[in-house]
Amino acid sequence: MFDHPGNFPVHRSILITGCSSGIGAAAAHILRGRNWRVFATARKPEDIEKLQENGFEAFRLDYEDADSIAKTAEAVLRATDGKLDAVFNNGAYAVPGALEDIPTDAMRALFEANFIGWHDLTRQLIPAMRSNRSGRIVQCSSVLGFVALKYRGAYTASKFALEAYSDTLRQELKGTGIHVSLIEPGPIDTRFTRNALANFDRRIGDEGLRASVHRRTYEKRRVRMEAGEPGPFKLPSEAVVKRLVHALEAKRPKARYHVTIPTTVMAVAKRVLPTSLLDRFCIWAADGEE
Repeated sequence: MFDHPGNFPVHRSILITGCSSGIGAAAAHILRGRNWRVFATARKPEDIEKLQENGFEAFRLDYEDADSIAKTAEAVLRATDGKLDAVFNNGAYAVPGALEDIPTDAMRALFEANFIGWHDLTRQLIPAMRSNRSGRIVQCSSVLGFVALKYRGAYTASKFALEAYSDTLRQELKGTGIHVSLIEPGPIDTRFTRNALANFDRRIGDEGLRASVHRRTYEKRRVRMEAGEPGPFKLPSEAVVKRLVHALEAKRPKARYHVTIPTTVMAVAKRVLPTSLLDRFCIWAADGEE
């Protein structure tokens, strides 16, 4: 249902991570409809098999598994004769909770999946792009990459790191023909919240819940999150892909793309409000979400 006819010659190729569902799946289908050669990745064998059944060249890539990153990068560069045009780093997860309740091993694993693995893959692809004097590196960040909201600290920290990383990379690659763009979505209708709840149960669990001074807040937030009702500003994954298409195909791609009204509002608030007022605004926003 995503594909549509295009008049673009098939000469562009892209590696997309996190294609099992949500933004990654939408990106894979839409770009294939625009005659991109899509290399789609997922972590689970059943998701890889499904992608292959849908006609994609699919590979296993788990950002927490360096071997899978190396094997996929090597396979894709070999398949494109070293001429991969773009990479879309996508797919991250959250462990919701107050920072004092996030186990250190959970924080370490989250950074491996949300940041270190992205660096690993990106640096393995840059030499080929540099050699070809062209390339697009697009990072799926978040509104939480530039504003912090309580009880999302682990995820927010990883996205802040990604933003700094991407800004630095853009500066370092200036003049090489390689462009670096950040897409900063707000609320998108995906499995993200459902997966976050599962991660809370896995990483913090009943024992951590009972011991936490934030227990009542967690219980209230869980009710709202489990309800899963779309918010007034929540958009489908295709809204993110629309910005991705521009980042990939425009002659002058932007450094940043805001997606959803909350992202635009937060960007303005970040720019104009003093820290004390911004904190109050963010606390209000966090308490009113879901």
